Amino acid sequence: MKNFTYYRPLSLEAAVALLDNRWGTTELLAGGTDLLDLQKEYIAQPDKVVSLTFIQDPVFTRIEVPQILPGTKPTVSIGAAVKIADIAEHAELKNLFPALTDAAAQVGGPQIRNMGTLGGNLCQRNRCWYFRDEHVLCLLKGGRRCFASDGENRYHAIFTKGHPCVIVHPSTLAPALIALGASVEVVGPSGKRTIELNKFFQAPTKPDQREHVLAPNEIVVRVLIPVEGLRNASYEVRHKQSYDWPLAQAAVAFRLSGGKATNVRIVLGHVAPIPHVATEAQKVVEGQTITRELAEQAGEAATVGAAPLSQNAYKVHLVKVAVKRALLLASGAQPDWAI
Repeated sequence: MKNFTYYRPLSLEAAVALLDNRWGTTELLAGGTDLLDLQKEYIAQPDKVVSLTFIQDPVFTRIEVPQILPGTKPTVSIGAAVKIADIAEHAELKNLFPALTDAAAQVGGPQIRNMGTLGGNLCQRNRCWYFRDEHVLCLLKGGRRCFASDGENRYHAIFTKGHPCVIVHPSTLAPALIALGASVEVVGPSGKRTIELNKFFQAPTKPDQREHVLAPNEIVVRVLIPVEGLRNASYEVRHKQSYDWPLAQAAVAFRLSGGKATNVRIVLGHVAPIPHVATEAQKVVEGQTITRELAEQAGEAATVGAAPLSQNAYKVHLVKVAVKRALLLASGAQPDWAI
């Protein structure tokens, strides 16, 4: 690991002042579950590491659920420093946003959930083994090719159109938050700004880009989720049930009125370089009663545009399953597949 200078600012403003205006020279440290691996693998070689663990700003460190009164449009605030385990176990969040709490409960293992933070989960680097190998000069490290495109790609993207780099976005919380209409508040040298979460992620193609649109000198402060009374659920298909990333994920949210689903949102995770909004599947469900047959049709529609690589065509079927089951869970159906 390259030597670095370690800073422990006590406020967000002080932390921002320590950041540089280009990527690579400074890194933020929260739970450390991603950064330390990147440093040990010589993928991240910062001159400065700025710890966020001593900042006690309540907006940054707490979950705030306002009183929900008829006729109001309250917003839940979850600080970026909140541990993933605290999100998974929060009773009010479970009631309002089961898609989020269920996704949080599946992240890594207990140790990871008790160290990892919301901000870190959203801003983590991708898990492509070519990117993580210090000896491989891929597109994201200044090379000329994506080695996964025609290499070992069984865990990579199936929605690849327009993406020269075929990573999958690693955040399991992001699809649920996008389906719930969340936004992120960030702070930088010019003050605070708010970004809709469905516009927060990008597909990087070169070393001076990350998997999000933050500037190098900006920090995620909190996530804001509107309370809209939406039915919601998240379903993941995994290779194993502990310490693993999903092979495919579907997060859904919709309003149920007169037995019909409206304002339908279906977001796929771990199948594209950014969380993938399944617009064709949304069209299938919008204005309809959710039945098993309709959920199957939505699953089929969710695969429109998929272009599997040489080793990951199996993910197409997993997307169908994940969408179908997420819709049924959100509609209140009993999960007979778990019997």
